[in-house]
Amino acid sequence: MTRLVARIKIFPADSETDIENLVNNLKTNIPKGMELRAHVKEPIAFGLNALVGDFLLDDAEGEMEKLEDALKGIEGAGEIQTINISRQSVKMK
Repeated sequence: MTRLVARIKIFPADSETDIENLVNNLKTNIPKGMELRAHVKEPIAFGLNALVGDFLLDDAEGEMEKLEDALKGIEGAGEIQTINISRQSVKMK
């Protein structure tokens, strides 16, 4: 099955949210079959940072909605913004 990479920006729920705790919560609470492949902190304003993550998921109906719902329910996560969705590259030998 084809895999997708979804780049999603996750804004903190409040100014006290620790981004590293948010990353740990994401890794342990996303649905089975999905993973946080890479992430980076992105400055927003006044010392606040958002988290931009690359999530790997199956290209099947309802998977993106399942991921978005899971992200919205994670402690420390505020609003989410889907930046890009693309197929995962496959290395050919």
